[in-house]
Amino acid sequence: MPKITYVAVDGAERSVDVPLGTSVMRGAVFNDIDGIVAQCGGNAQCATCHVYVDETTLDKLEPAQQNEDDLLDFTACPRRPNSRLSCQLKVTEALDGLIVHLPERQN
Repeated sequence: MPKITYVAVDGAERSVDVPLGTSVMRGAVFNDIDGIVAQCGGNAQCATCHVYVDETTLDKLEPAQQNEDDLLDFTACPRRPNSRLSCQLKVTEALDGLIVHLPERQN
């Protein structure tokens, strides 16, 4: 099972096994990781699952689709080149070792 590491604002790291096909957002929610609000439940409508993908693992991801790209303009914390919506990141074997940093706030 792929391991995803979530890094809190204070630098605390938590690595969890996330089942294949599950989103990085759901991996956080199911494992009680603070910092992902997920108001819309993973439907790419709210941008409250915003994360900053660690530069060292950014190349593991496919480019964002247009809807995700548009929503990233409305995140509570500033958009960066490595910003993604964790609900749109489906876990595959290729994402094993992915590191995401949580923003200061989601709304």
